[in-house]
Amino acid sequence: MKIVVCVKQVPDTNEVQINHETGTLIREGVPSIINPDDKNAIEQALKIKDTRDDVSITVLSMGPIQADVALREALAMGVDEAILLSDRAFAGSDTWATATILAAAINKIGNYDIIFCGRQAIDGDTAQVGPEIAEFLNIPQITYVEKLEVESKKVRAHRATEEGYYVIESEYPVLLTAIKELNKPRYPRMRLIHDAYQADANLKIWNCSDIDVDLTQIGVKNSPTNVYKSFVPVREFKGTTLEGTYKEIAEQVVINLHEINLV
Repeated sequence: MKIVVCVKQVPDTNEVQINHETGTLIREGVPSIINPDDKNAIEQALKIKDTRDDVSITVLSMGPIQADVALREALAMGVDEAILLSDRAFAGSDTWATATILAAAINKIGNYDIIFCGRQAIDGDTAQVGPEIAEFLNIPQITYVEKLEVESKKVRAHRATEEGYYVIESEYPVLLTAIKELNKPRYPRMRLIHDAYQADANLKIWNCSDIDVDLTQIGVKNSPTNVYKSFVPVREFKGTTLEGTYKEIAEQVVINLHEINLV
């Protein structure tokens, strides 16, 4: 069984600040991490490998050369190989263009049974790339997976909804997007951390010429969407001071809530 896991290196959003003049993210000096939902995707692939002897896991990412740190962390968690797609032609790609590039790379990897993606990236929150990859590859998809059973010829997944879940089955190949409720990612192992940072680590770097991708469908100029502006919402709090005894204040609170149809 061959599993491909798509991951993204993202800024740690707890540390990100906005440049109020330009409306852009300030990335300088901000630590980068593996997107949290993508870690759940890696973990689920590793869980399958833990129970079977025939599993090979390839982690795939697109980004600048520095993104190799995220892939080395995946290698340290126990995946078999990692591929970084890095080329100036990829820069500025929106979700559509990114999915186009990733799908082309997955086609080159070939013979895959399961593709895992995180539900969404914390720096974009679109939840679009995984489903778009499935559409470009013309394979079934199950999104928002919170529980998974893997059989010899098919998977059975619980797809989370706001009111419960659906049980969905699919034969291979299939793309699955993971949510945090699916599992708890494991820590990298010391020996594998050492191996992941060696010069001969099983990490490959592919550029535009290594995959069969239409250059008219990728990059910032060919992306059908773009971010017009980023800004920090301004919160204005208008409070009312109530005076009187505790009973009088409580009665006034109920009256105020009733006037705005909250009680």
